[in-house]
Amino acid sequence: MRRKFIGWGLAVVAVLAIFFPSTAWMQTRITHYKTNYRTPLNPTILVPGSSASQDRFDTLIKQLRQETKTAHSVLKVKVATNGKLSYTGSIRRNDNHPFIVVAFANNRDGYTNINQQARWLNVAFKDLVKTYHFNHFNALGHSNGGLILSLFLEKYFDQSPTVTIDRLMTIATPYNMESDSTTTRTTMLNELVAGRHKLPKKLTVYSVAGTENYSSDGTVPANSVSQGKYIFQNQVAHYTQITVTGDDTTHSDLPQNKQIVLLIRQYLLQETLPAKDRAVNQSRFTQSQAGEPEEP
Repeated sequence: MRRKFIGWGLAVVAVLAIFFPSTAWMQTRITHYKTNYRTPLNPTILVPGSSASQDRFDTLIKQLRQETKTAHSVLKVKVATNGKLSYTGSIRRNDNHPFIVVAFANNRDGYTNINQQARWLNVAFKDLVKTYHFNHFNALGHSNGGLILSLFLEKYFDQSPTVTIDRLMTIATPYNMESDSTTTRTTMLNELVAGRHKLPKKLTVYSVAGTENYSSDGTVPANSVSQGKYIFQNQVAHYTQITVTGDDTTHSDLPQNKQIVLLIRQYLLQETLPAKDRAVNQSRFTQSQAGEPEEP
């Protein structure tokens, strides 16, 4: 009996010696798979600014469809004040690059509302990931939509650890709110600067400003847009600030501005533009990738 007991004990030890390393190896492989596997589905999430509805980007999407000759699907999500989601449109089967617009029933301006909208974006985002099973995406925000996305990335994005964001483009986003100052920070800018260490390190960011008179797009001061450098520079993989001038550079016109549509195609959607379009676009905007920003 004693020998039998010892034999069973040795067998158990042998099984455990094999089981635990195998389990650790399997967990390592699963983690590696989750980290390196990229789903074919790679949507672009669009967030409108204050007072704008889920239809804000219809003209932009129409232009993109015409110019790329790709009939991207459009799914629209509206978040109610109680967090309930309502969907319109759909993602067409085999369309791996759809547009998903996330809008809010309470789309009012103001520091408190914008923070609340970032929380609602997180509610919608989690439901989208659960429903459509994608693990990477791009994002576009116009005006305060860029603030909502920035706050979402800093405060809530780590709640979805298996998902990555590749590229973010913000258009006329007032990082320092209505302030034209280059030395005084608003509460919003202070909050974003304080949380910048939580931004995804592999993210590429493009911040686009439009100017009617080189100081404003008629609504958002150019200096407020440029304050984004204190949030993104040296926190993400790449940060580029772009200023577009010329026709259709008022604040509300910017999402459908022809030069910005080309920028979206080239930088956000990673299309290879025809040589003529690249030449025209380079002549209509200024671009900078500054190094370490000086503290105001």
